[in-house]
Amino acid sequence: MPFKARTVPGKLIILRILNKRMDQTVDEKKYYLYQEKGFEGEVQFDLLTAKIQSECYILNDLLLNVNNTTFQLDTTIIFQKKISFFEVKNYEGDYCFRNGRFETLAEKEIKNPLDQLRRSKSLLRQLLQKHGYNLPIEGYVVFINPRFTLYQAPVNEPIIYPTQLDTLMENLNAQPSKLTTQHKKIAEKLVSLHQTESQYSQVPTFKYSQLKKGMTCKVCNSFSMFIQGKKIVCGDCGFEEFVEPAVMRNVEELKLLFPSLKITTNVIYEWCMGAVSKKTLSRILARNFNKVGVRQWTFYDNE
Repeated sequence: MPFKARTVPGKLIILRILNKRMDQTVDEKKYYLYQEKGFEGEVQFDLLTAKIQSECYILNDLLLNVNNTTFQLDTTIIFQKKISFFEVKNYEGDYCFRNGRFETLAEKEIKNPLDQLRRSKSLLRQLLQKHGYNLPIEGYVVFINPRFTLYQAPVNEPIIYPTQLDTLMENLNAQPSKLTTQHKKIAEKLVSLHQTESQYSQVPTFKYSQLKKGMTCKVCNSFSMFIQGKKIVCGDCGFEEFVEPAVMRNVEELKLLFPSLKITTNVIYEWCMGAVSKKTLSRILARNFNKVGVRQWTFYDNE
């Protein structure tokens, strides 16, 4: 069990909703898929680190700030004598390392993860020193995707390639480590300093009128839903879900996209494209929210 678990970033949740409800440009679609792939790679690495037997504190996904500079650590592991952190990349395909740069085979330069690693290492050291901690720090770039190839790969850089993941885990498991209350204090301090990134940062602008309305399938995101008794059924994949949790899932999507919008029966009826009767929606909303106002002025709130 990690000391700090990874959760789906709010930004990615919004991008997922927009992906199914809005026509996107090629660049917007590419950006969404890049974010999805990156998160997928981090989760894959979590599955590996979860098996570490050595005493350690695993902190997933830290967003920190020191001296008015923000930096992010995908995975941080606190051992007895050192802190190891990992920048996880889920790149796929063929790349080349030329003159200290990462490039595609077509010689298109991409962001150098080693630069990011060096920056994060320096900032983490500053942050720990600021709070009176001086454990040695080591950082690595981990290429998690087995379909990644780096030609002219540097030998002396802190890079873990897909074929080296098993060895990395063996080395982490072999770390002699006996944690103390001091190590726990470091872990607690880093978690307390973790910042929540704005879920609307780097998200395409959107309006209510642009978004496709209707109930969506929890499994395949299809809009081909129909009511069958107390359940709503997907006409594409056949997934069945009770009406109330399905309605609430779609309500939460709307609230996430438009946090200032007042939730009313009519608003949800329109958002769900009339898939559920207003009478049923009113009962569901009343059970899950506080009812405010009367008759046509009624809305539902969490407060």
